[in-house]
Amino acid sequence: MCSQEDFGGGHPDPNLTYAKELVARMGLSKAAPVSEPPEFGAAADGDADRNMILGKRFFVTPSDSVAIIAANAIGSIPYFNSGLKGVARSMPTSAALDVVAKNLNLKFFEVPTGWKFFGNLMDAGLCSVCGEESFGTGSDHIREKDGIWAVLAWLSILAHRNKNVSTDSKLVTVEDVVRQHWATYGRHFYTRYDYENVDADAAKELMAHLVNVQSSLPEVNKLIKQVRPDVADVEKADEFEYKDPVDGSISSHQGIRYLFQDGSRLVFRLSGTGSEGATIRLYIEQYQSDSTKIGTEAQDALAPLVKVALSLSKMQEFTGRSSPTVIT
Repeated sequence: MCSQEDFGGGHPDPNLTYAKELVARMGLSKAAPVSEPPEFGAAADGDADRNMILGKRFFVTPSDSVAIIAANAIGSIPYFNSGLKGVARSMPTSAALDVVAKNLNLKFFEVPTGWKFFGNLMDAGLCSVCGEESFGTGSDHIREKDGIWAVLAWLSILAHRNKNVSTDSKLVTVEDVVRQHWATYGRHFYTRYDYENVDADAAKELMAHLVNVQSSLPEVNKLIKQVRPDVADVEKADEFEYKDPVDGSISSHQGIRYLFQDGSRLVFRLSGTGSEGATIRLYIEQYQSDSTKIGTEAQDALAPLVKVALSLSKMQEFTGRSSPTVIT
């Protein structure tokens, strides 16, 4: 725990890039191998609303984390013993939570980026658990995201899973919980590419191009097959718009989505179009329900869709960038 107000000059966000000491201690750093990492690690940011969950040599993505909390809430967390009112995720967050909601017959909401949309749902008694891919997780005990609560939720799940384990038996670990979840619900391989400080006009042109391409799905699928014949067809493409079920407000132009027949997705979002440039965020998600393939290395599983996304968007042509600024 860092007791310094300025985080010792470091960055407060809890992720694999900035929480280097914790990542190394958990055995996830090739540069600093650890012989025997702890079974559980967690981090929160400066005001403890964002969180990161780690197991021994194992990272839990935020998208998987909220889905696993929802799937295990009843029975593991006494607060939810009477059931869940519903669950919600931000649009760019992987669809892992969608699969849980469908299997458990829960109300499900997909909202724009911004915690206020979750707040409306929780205030109205429509949502019990929610989360976003940018390391935010929460429940309706308060209106805001709560990183400490998410950590405690994971500890409750581990305690519940290990309640009948004897002293000479192997503990159910973080990795065990995640892999059992994948075996039940399938795995959503997921990554985010950020292209920062892109020329604002070029970024707008790229987004306009993506909207234009959506006008003909047969043409989209033809282009995809030319790049990667092994990628599934797109069954729906749109520019995400959300009508708040509580106050009726409409949020338009929230991101461009390509939804594939096999449950995979490509999402493009634009943020910051001022004089200093814009940031294009590309979210790439490959769904795998085959239990024999859920252990594939993420970069291998995502490689076909990455190639499709960059080709479909003409990323290098519009931005001049051959690679993203940050990959998470």
